[in-house]
Amino acid sequence: MSKSPLSQLASLGEEMIGKASQNPAAAKLLEAGQQLKDRVDDLSKRVRGLEAMENRIAELEARVEKLESKRGRKTEPQKTEPGKTEPEKTGPDPSDESGS
Repeated sequence: MSKSPLSQLASLGEEMIGKASQNPAAAKLLEAGQQLKDRVDDLSKRVRGLEAMENRIAELEARVEKLESKRGRKTEPQKTEPGKTEPEKTGPDPSDESGS
């Protein structure tokens, strides 16, 4: 009985995989590929977790904004009287010669 080209290709592929698994360099390559897959899976889980955190942060920011707007209506910050300003603090006084 003659094998079909597809079955010949399949058996050839199986043979190549068997030989590759015996080769130390190929085994290291397969191991590195498996580690890469595991790391990508872990990374994708973390990214999904970050998306959930971002959604939660957005909700919390909206709540804080709402609370701040309510608070702002009840108590307004005290303003200084017109014409009176607080002195600006720009650093040490240049006329101070003591150096301290």
